[in-house]
Amino acid sequence: MTTLFEVSRLSKEFGGLKVSRDISLSMAEGERLALIGPNGAGKTTFVNLVTGRLRPDAGQVRLAGEDVTALGAVQRVRRGLVRTFQVTRLFPDMTPEEHVIMTVLQRHGKATRILARFHGDSAASDEAAEILATLGLTEVARRKVATIAYGQQRLLEIAIALAQRPKVLLLDEPAAGVPSADTPRIEEALARLPASLAVLMIEHDMDLVFRFAKRVVVLAAGELIFEGPPADVARDPLVREAYLGSYAHAGSQA
Repeated sequence: MTTLFEVSRLSKEFGGLKVSRDISLSMAEGERLALIGPNGAGKTTFVNLVTGRLRPDAGQVRLAGEDVTALGAVQRVRRGLVRTFQVTRLFPDMTPEEHVIMTVLQRHGKATRILARFHGDSAASDEAAEILATLGLTEVARRKVATIAYGQQRLLEIAIALAQRPKVLLLDEPAAGVPSADTPRIEEALARLPASLAVLMIEHDMDLVFRFAKRVVVLAAGELIFEGPPADVARDPLVREAYLGSYAHAGSQA
């Protein structure tokens, strides 16, 4: 498979403290990869380095064969590297439909139409409807965000990301704050993402990780300590020590 996204020896330190140490990983088109690790492992710093919110001290980020290390966050989004955030960043008085249409129009450079309340572009409306259907949000498409469930708000964040037409999508804890009863809704929506889209998910819900990912990488103290299939991650002694703890022990007895 052709490599779509590649991080090579990425490093960052703050005040002499190394928070990212020679991190290297790659993804192919359509791959489903999970990045896990304990709190303080450096996951957020890694995402910020990859997406251009932070500049690395060393290393390289490549997207579709292009070196994007020196590019800012907006330029990386335009080239197809898109992320979601741990905390929702939505407008409570707008609808999901309006959020997604606005994003589509911005992508096409039609920002002036936003002042006309988004609804004058049928192509943008059709694209938004398709994306919302993919994420299971059709029924709440025209309700104010403030009135829909938090799990649906998390899905709307993903819908907005999809409206930017990513090649690589970084999901930063998509199930964070979502009641356990709503987690299956998140999982079902992730299963409907485009097959060609490379998805890197950072998540603490290990059940979701194991069902979603075909490959798992583990970060601890700023270093990658494991890379392999989900079936092997809980058996690795370094991972058990650094992160999984009682979950791993329970899984080994199941």
